[in-house]
Amino acid sequence: MTSTSTSSGNLKNYALVTLAYWGFTLTDGALRMLVLLYFNEIGYTPIQIAFLFLFYEIFGIVTNFFGGWIGSQLGLKVTLYSGIGLQVLALIMLSWLNRDWSPWLAVIYVMTSQALSGIAKDLTKTSSKSAIRLVVPQDAQSALFKWVAVLTGSKNALKGVGFFLGAALLGTFGFAPSLWIMAIGLVLILFTGVMLPKGMGKIKAKVKLTQLFSKSREINILSAARFFLFGSRDVWFVVGLPVFLRSGLGWSFYQAGGFLACWVIGYGMIQFLAPTLLKRFGNNAPPKANTIQLWTGMLTAVPASIALAMQLNAPLDATIVVGLMIFGIVFAFNSAVHSYLVLAFTDDDKVALNVGFYYMANSSGRLIGTVLSGIIYQLYGLVGCLWTASLFVLAAWIISLKLPDP
Repeated sequence: MTSTSTSSGNLKNYALVTLAYWGFTLTDGALRMLVLLYFNEIGYTPIQIAFLFLFYEIFGIVTNFFGGWIGSQLGLKVTLYSGIGLQVLALIMLSWLNRDWSPWLAVIYVMTSQALSGIAKDLTKTSSKSAIRLVVPQDAQSALFKWVAVLTGSKNALKGVGFFLGAALLGTFGFAPSLWIMAIGLVLILFTGVMLPKGMGKIKAKVKLTQLFSKSREINILSAARFFLFGSRDVWFVVGLPVFLRSGLGWSFYQAGGFLACWVIGYGMIQFLAPTLLKRFGNNAPPKANTIQLWTGMLTAVPASIALAMQLNAPLDATIVVGLMIFGIVFAFNSAVHSYLVLAFTDDDKVALNVGFYYMANSSGRLIGTVLSGIIYQLYGLVGCLWTASLFVLAAWIISLKLPDP
């Protein structure tokens, strides 16, 4: 096979993987906003809303841990489209929810559907990001950073579109019809799977489950930093901020969903542009350990500054909007460099295993952030969530100081 045909095949595979990930991401963002706004509207407390997403994060952890192993044994194509199929089932199941059920029966039912969605999300994410490592030559580190940034940035931009889509669907069609619309869209994407090669990411050697715990020092350090980094975002962004926008500031469905959508879209655009921006202000070299240390250190001050401004009675609307913009920009650089480094530290034959382990840490951080978001917001408000976020980023920065260069 010529290099031209190989390159063409890699581009096609990249496009197919990206399309599948994009489709899933739209429904994932829409579902998150749909559930959050709907249950806030019918009177659920922040803690009850946080529990709705508990299984989503718990099963995401389990899926990331075993998903890399499954992908390495069965191929990434199997795990990618299994994830999309599970999301269809989760959406249909949630559409059967009856609002006349008792609150805790409804919570348990939603938690179960969210468990399926959590498995689906992390099967899809692990498969997509692992696949990129296989279509970029191992010595092309700058190209790898660019391709990872394109996938991750576009994914987050579309997740923002999904936030707005969820709010708009809820306001236009209602809860159950919105879920069916999204399920039908995902079924159409499932048919693109026939064009991906079989065995993508599959390794010939059998991997023992005990090997899932055996990671390099670099992957362990990066995973620990990722835990606190994403915990810092979700501890105020998942429950505290949307509830504050609706209940504290009195924003409508469209205002809250639209604002959060614009934030995530902007966040995704910064991730997309991260390679170009870092190259322009750097020395054209791929990111190194000091890159992530710099951006994590900068991020530490942002949630603390927002919290301090709120405590000093600064205008709430302006404080939240401006503060969230700054947080999004700095966090986007952190996330983009993180997503590159985990692949830069990984060999081709271990990519699914290492990426799965790394995103298990990501899901663990999201889990603790989600739970704390509901609890701390109910006890101490958004200011308490922001101070907790700052402590989490500080922990991520301290851990990142031990990271060597790729």
